[in-house]
Amino acid sequence: MKESLTYRDAGVDLDAADRAKRSLGPLLDAASDENTLSGLGAFGGLYAVPGGLAQPVLVSSADGVGTKLKVAFLTGRHDTVGRDLVNHCVNDILVQGARPLFFLDYLATGEMDEGVVSEVVGGVAAACRENACALLGGETAQMPDFYAPGEYDLAGFVVGVVERARLVDGSAVRAGDRLVALRSSGLHTNGFTLARTIVFDRMGLGVDEEFPGENASAGEVLLRVHRSYLGALWPLLERGSIRAMAHVTGGGIAGNLPRVLPVGLGARIDCGSWAVPNVFIRLAEGGGVALPEMYRVFNMGVGMILAVSPSREAEVLRVLGDEAWGVGEVVDGEGVELVGGG
Repeated sequence: MKESLTYRDAGVDLDAADRAKRSLGPLLDAASDENTLSGLGAFGGLYAVPGGLAQPVLVSSADGVGTKLKVAFLTGRHDTVGRDLVNHCVNDILVQGARPLFFLDYLATGEMDEGVVSEVVGGVAAACRENACALLGGETAQMPDFYAPGEYDLAGFVVGVVERARLVDGSAVRAGDRLVALRSSGLHTNGFTLARTIVFDRMGLGVDEEFPGENASAGEVLLRVHRSYLGALWPLLERGSIRAMAHVTGGGIAGNLPRVLPVGLGARIDCGSWAVPNVFIRLAEGGGVALPEMYRVFNMGVGMILAVSPSREAEVLRVLGDEAWGVGEVVDGEGVELVGGG
């Protein structure tokens, strides 16, 4: 007679999964709002569309953290990647003028480490609160044959809303409009396959070793949280001061800015208008990466670019303060020309 086999014998611990899910209840409760109509355990999340909107348009986006997770695995620190995920998704709908309503996360792991799950989702919940966004629910899956021990994947889905008349779609952009840059907080969540190769293989650093030119370890520098621009930009959106916005993610400035410009318009970016942060300089030096490739892969210190009319540029820069600067202009033509810099 064959010995009885259980799901746990095959690698899936249902009891641990149940405990982990129950522990997430307080996190969801703390990140709910008056429009949240469902709780932990519901098959689908329920959320009431806010009132007071004449023609509400729902805006959605989905993304993942990518290989930045590999740094979290190496450091054993899991409280930042959830914030990366939420902030990245919030920025992606913000560029169309939307504010976030609710967020869903998907966490898949090889083995159910309840402490890691709590850390990851705790970061998601914290960022939802910071962005005034309800954490409506999500999914936690165990797939022991799919993920290596100690590893997981993390993805997220955001839904936001904007009045139809206030959509930011770039249609108002004209040649001669000014471009305003907002500072990034580091690598954000892009280019980590190259960054990890440089830091750990070419530079030979461990996650706990000091990163050159920084009063922080390599792990701390690489795990700096992807910045959310919602708080900084919302007052300007309410005033109608912005004609277009580009979130600088994979592909860098040249890969993202054209996505929000009308056909027939391009951009000229003055790369000498800001000091490239130390982390990017060290990555270029440590990996022997040519400058064009650096600008193609990384944000190089620019996390968001706004297109504004020349008459509104001074107002926009005043509202945003030291974190923003004039970075170029919209021109006739196609594509992005990067000039200046070194």
